Amino acid sequence: MLTRVDHVMICVPDLERGIEAYRRVGFNIYPGGAHTGRATHNAIAFTGEEYLEVLSIRDRAAVTPGGPDESVAHYLDKGGGFRVVALQSDDLEGDVAAMRRRGVDVGPIQDGGRRTPAGQELHWRAAFPGPGDPLPVFFVQHLTPLEERRHQVPKAGDHPNGALRVDRVYLAVPDVAAASRRYARVLGLPEPRIQRGAVIKADMAVFDLGPTGLTVAQPAEPGPAAEALGRSGPGPFQVLYRTSSMDGAVRWMTEHGLPEPAQGVRNTGERAILVGPEHTGGAYVGFVGPA
Repeated sequence: MLTRVDHVMICVPDLERGIEAYRRVGFNIYPGGAHTGRATHNAIAFTGEEYLEVLSIRDRAAVTPGGPDESVAHYLDKGGGFRVVALQSDDLEGDVAAMRRRGVDVGPIQDGGRRTPAGQELHWRAAFPGPGDPLPVFFVQHLTPLEERRHQVPKAGDHPNGALRVDRVYLAVPDVAAASRRYARVLGLPEPRIQRGAVIKADMAVFDLGPTGLTVAQPAEPGPAAEALGRSGPGPFQVLYRTSSMDGAVRWMTEHGLPEPAQGVRNTGERAILVGPEHTGGAYVGFVGPA
């Protein structure tokens, strides 16, 4: 089954600058190494069982027409940003088979890997939606155990911004009812009720995947969802983290050159803060938790 949000991918033109940006936001983020057989490299920030991936192209000459990195290069040529959400599976073959029985267009399972700067080999399997269901998500089953994967970075957690885990990921859509029906079919879950997102200013449907949520959001008024949909079109635009200290997160950011994040109150009554895409390589990054 699909168990949680596994990671979010932010594509940036220059990896070092992307690392610097997320360190200013308060993440312990480190170079992750090069993808096997690919022209890409990344940086990783682990929170709970999931991670933030900042990805770029390390060698433009190695991008071949029709190859797996051509679409990444085109995306970066348009400015990059929050590209895709990975959903973790504990039985990828079973999940892909179930999706196909529900009429979902999903491609073949592919092997993936990456060598870290320290020489650690990481392995996984992944499947991607086909052209009949061109959604900004994919499905991954890790072959390397979690504790070994967490060892790829010097510090997996204890972030200066207090980030503990991903709470939700948000995708901007032009029609929340239609998107809810489509994602319900893809995920094999009931359609959630539609509710108003007070901070993102959108009508939204939240699919619960373990401790994390995948949210489709239709702008209801000017705000983050409307800005993202107008700027980049449908797709992921925000990742929301649980933090151990909202005030600590704000203090770190302002002490490291960022303006004070925007603040709002969620429909749950919780206070939230939001860092704009101009400071994060194209994604809204939110935090919610105690003061």
